[in-house]
Amino acid sequence: MDNTVYENPLITRYASREMSENFSDLKRFRLWRKLWIALAESEMELGLNITRAQIEDMKRHADDIDFEAAAKYEHELRHDVMAHVHAFGDQAASAAPIIHLGATSCFVDCNSELIIMYDALNIIKEKLVNVMDKLCAFALKYKDLPTLGFTHLQPAQLTTVGKRATLWLQDLSMDYNNLENLFASFKLRGVKGTTGTQASFMELFDGDESKVKELEKKVVEKLGFEKVYGVTGQTYPRKFDYNVLCVLSQIAQSAYKFSNDIRLLQNMKEIEEPFGKSQVGSSAMAYKRNPMRCERMGSLARFVISLPVNSAITAGTQWFERTLDDSANRRIVNAQAFLALDGILNIYMNVSENLVVYDKVIAKHIAAELPFMATENIMMECVKAGGNRQDLHERIRVLSMKAGENVKVNGGENNLIELIRADEMFAPVKDRLGEILDAKKFVGRAPSQVTEFVANEIDPILEANRPLLGKSGEVNV
Repeated sequence: MDNTVYENPLITRYASREMSENFSDLKRFRLWRKLWIALAESEMELGLNITRAQIEDMKRHADDIDFEAAAKYEHELRHDVMAHVHAFGDQAASAAPIIHLGATSCFVDCNSELIIMYDALNIIKEKLVNVMDKLCAFALKYKDLPTLGFTHLQPAQLTTVGKRATLWLQDLSMDYNNLENLFASFKLRGVKGTTGTQASFMELFDGDESKVKELEKKVVEKLGFEKVYGVTGQTYPRKFDYNVLCVLSQIAQSAYKFSNDIRLLQNMKEIEEPFGKSQVGSSAMAYKRNPMRCERMGSLARFVISLPVNSAITAGTQWFERTLDDSANRRIVNAQAFLALDGILNIYMNVSENLVVYDKVIAKHIAAELPFMATENIMMECVKAGGNRQDLHERIRVLSMKAGENVKVNGGENNLIELIRADEMFAPVKDRLGEILDAKKFVGRAPSQVTEFVANEIDPILEANRPLLGKSGEVNV
């Protein structure tokens, strides 16, 4: 690392080596050479004057890129594609006359960018399903553990810890489906020529449209793909970048929601993210256990969530067949969106498989609120025993105000149950209050909802991706 210049923290701190390598110059320019080889080989097979020896010469140098020579050429030519055409031609000298034959720069630039994003999406998919797998195990483990539900960040009806986790899971399952839709609609730019008309290839093949169509089919198949855009300008549609970044943004939104929930729960001391044995929470306050991982997730998520609007502007300002004002922008935005989300999912995996649940604290918080929530049940049981519903309602209201005053004004505990137990109007149920106040009776169908949701919506996803599971997340710093 050169400490005298700015280093991108997405590379040095957050993203995995795998994702960083996916967007490396080495991968990009090797893909360019793979594309040039596929083009030349297909042109040879369709009758152009290209020899097998030239193809083999290109293949021998497919991976050993001379970056220094390419840099010198680019400094002179101010054109990155032509710089690499010349650098490749210097190494595969016999093939130099036919490298990039009939193609425009976007033949290598666009197709390679699409392949890189395709591979990056697969990295994201692997990490996404691993997060889902870990949250699924957590949801099932805690499906029966009652906890306070919150609306407006105020105590509401009870739910369970596992049921709350299914909300995080459901967000991710929606993201997974959107990701699969991207894969299903994925296309390469193909072999389209300068403005997308394939005019240069029509010239090479003496106007034979069937050979031009076959050329594109052959090249795409040699790259391992099937679909191409039916029409393009010079580039593939920049709306595809927007579609990709929207899906990445949606995954980031889901992670953001999870990270914020855990941060709130950690403040309540109910659930905590993992905390290293030697980890320091604060430089001043040594006792602190700050939710550093989830805070980092949220920080990176805000960045990813902000990016689709950038791609939307790029897509909307492509004049006619293309302009070049997208190039510098996309070099930054596309790669960094993936690198940042990769960092988010690394942390998400790490946190979701190491969550710490403090069930006694959860029970304490329930005990402080459940008496208020149980008053209707208590009242109904008294009515069954012959009481007057209206009289009981008024008495409970008075006692609830008294208990609320004890909590808010006096700083005491919620003593509503003690007040009810001591009141003669509730004598028929005072020996059954413990039974009535069983928290598990207040969670509705939450446990069943967890098992049904997992079986119906999550298990099929996990089963379809079984070979990808078993991955753990690492937090670099």
